[in-house]
Amino acid sequence: MTEVAQISVVIPTIGRTESLRACLESLAQCDPRAAEVLVVDQSGGDAISTLVAEFESVGARVIRSDQRGISVGMNLALREVRHDLVLGTHDDCTVDRSWVGTGWRLMAGDPEKLVSGRVLPYGDPRATPSTKDRLFRHDFTGELVNGVLYPNNMALYRPMVVAFGGFDERFDVAAEDNDLCYRWLRAGHRLHYEPELLVWHHDIRSHEELERLYVGYGQAQGKLYAKHLRRGDLRMLYFIAQDVSRGLRGMAVRALLRRPRWADERPGILRGVPGGLVAGWRLFRDDRRPRERD
Repeated sequence: MTEVAQISVVIPTIGRTESLRACLESLAQCDPRAAEVLVVDQSGGDAISTLVAEFESVGARVIRSDQRGISVGMNLALREVRHDLVLGTHDDCTVDRSWVGTGWRLMAGDPEKLVSGRVLPYGDPRATPSTKDRLFRHDFTGELVNGVLYPNNMALYRPMVVAFGGFDERFDVAAEDNDLCYRWLRAGHRLHYEPELLVWHHDIRSHEELERLYVGYGQAQGKLYAKHLRRGDLRMLYFIAQDVSRGLRGMAVRALLRRPRWADERPGILRGVPGGLVAGWRLFRDDRRPRERD
């Protein structure tokens, strides 16, 4: 009999039943497996509930969210999970057979940190966003960075994150992970990258969807910069300069190698940041002073 770890897995979904089925099947094959798999259904239909019911025997259940967005879904899940140790992934990912056990071991007895891990492409690497294949462990504690917490492969201790304020739900499309990452590290908390914590991110998007996704990433990142600039954090200017540099390099590489627009996220992010800065400056206009838990 497969051992069961007292841990909750959280999966926000917008209704991608085919990819969610693959995700749940991979979780059912974990050894040990999680005691609970909580699917946050933001689709507005009944297909997700029907699907998840097939996996009740491995601890899967559904809660509904009337709002969309990973930040909203994660905060709702953190209020509803039955276990304090939480692993997060997404509905377009599958997990390694050892994923639950690895997360349990990495977090056991050390609840004051966040952990993120490797995210490998499943399918065409050029058509798979948000991947990371660094082979060596890294402790980011004390570093003021914002892009090293991957929400499709993370482990956390629920009471710590909830007490900290959770995810900022004003990031309704993306960058909620980068915002939490930056706030967490700025507050002096610990964040580790552990390559043995492994998931696969699936190639499920059309080329047109990828282009829009990358521009959306840039817009959300621009909002993040605006939020913290409003609070007087001039480090955001350095991050903006980094984005400009990366975007220009991406454009040069695309021109020289004749890569398609959808195959490189950097130019899309560069296109999105200016609009995101403007929108974020308005969105966070009453947010000049840091909140107590930020």
